Amino acid sequence: MKKIYHILLIMLAMSFGLIACTEETPFSTATENDDPRILDPLFPDQVNGELPVVSNISRDANFSMTLTVTPADYTTVTWFIDGEEIQTGKEIDLALKAGTYHLKVTATTSIGKSTYREGLIQVNPLADDPWATEIGFERIITTGAKAQLYGNNLDKVNSIVIGGKTATDIAYTENGENSYIEYTVPEGLADGTYRIILVDNGGNEYGGNKVTVTSDALITAGSERTTANSEWVMTGINLNQIESFTFGGQTVSSFIRQSETEIAFTCPSLEDGEYTLTGRTTSGKEVMFYTTAGNITEQTVAVSSERVLWEGHHYVSWDLPDDNPNKTFNLIGKDVFASIKAGAVLSIYYSVNSADEYHQLRTTTGWWNDLPGTAVIEFQEDGVKQIQLTQEVLDKIQTEDGFLCIGHGYYVDRISVQ
Repeated sequence: MKKIYHILLIMLAMSFGLIACTEETPFSTATENDDPRILDPLFPDQVNGELPVVSNISRDANFSMTLTVTPADYTTVTWFIDGEEIQTGKEIDLALKAGTYHLKVTATTSIGKSTYREGLIQVNPLADDPWATEIGFERIITTGAKAQLYGNNLDKVNSIVIGGKTATDIAYTENGENSYIEYTVPEGLADGTYRIILVDNGGNEYGGNKVTVTSDALITAGSERTTANSEWVMTGINLNQIESFTFGGQTVSSFIRQSETEIAFTCPSLEDGEYTLTGRTTSGKEVMFYTTAGNITEQTVAVSSERVLWEGHHYVSWDLPDDNPNKTFNLIGKDVFASIKAGAVLSIYYSVNSADEYHQLRTTTGWWNDLPGTAVIEFQEDGVKQIQLTQEVLDKIQTEDGFLCIGHGYYVDRISVQ
């Protein structure tokens, strides 16, 4: 019996030894020579060159994310927001003010191999927060000049901070959906992009996205087309610095009007076609022209026999009170139509206001009577409405005090006749 017991003990010990020999102890096979990879989370692909939104949160929630990378033991993760390094490590948990932020995450191995992911963080304001939207070119500003911000709950704003400096002369104007605050941009800001901070009477700070400060003479509108031998009006900032333009081989240095925000001169006598426009300032710098792809120093301009009667970015909404200038578009006097011959075609170029769900354009006389032969149009995209200017239409404009564009949810961008 004792012998059998010893045999059983020996067999049991051998079985444990066999188990120990067959079990595999897990260990990493990755080395510092491997290429780094970000395994999780997956960032969506860009669409039409636009970065994807990788986090959409309210401003009372932190931006948090954890990255899984390989080779994990040899890789350092670095987080950048708006180009600034924020921290290192595989996890982030960060409070951000309302706004849109550019996120870049890099994974770099100990021998310098690197990969990255990019996307946008969208931090949304709460319902009662002061918040500034973007309407047009109001976020391109220059030091010491007046500027505007449009948005919601802006009557709560007591001060605006840009680049650590506080703006002055803040005034709120109630204008329905286009209510705004006007302010004087602080002096001493270098050219560049800054996040703005909106501060209420209690000292609470809210995000308002970004503004771009520039000292350049920058044309923002009116430079893409003109009519030969007619007044050419361009708008922008720092336009009082402009000394001359060169266009179609001719230099223009005599202006009809010139201010910080507008410049006007007579277009040279040229055949219809495309020409290059450049400009110089009194300090010898090149004039800049705004484009969505970035500012340029040479603008291609279409000269056309199409006569531009008005150009800008005028909002129209029937929701506004009768004394509001954006209730209608009425910026072309009936005297202008008195010089137009019957048979001409009026083109109204419009763009939608994305903040409005419904968009309608109607053309009337100053008495709000429809122009003969015209129809109300509804739309969801930018476009052009054309009107045949018959003698009946022209006479009605004269006898009923002018021309109006009415309706809701759109901008009048240009009106021309040909």
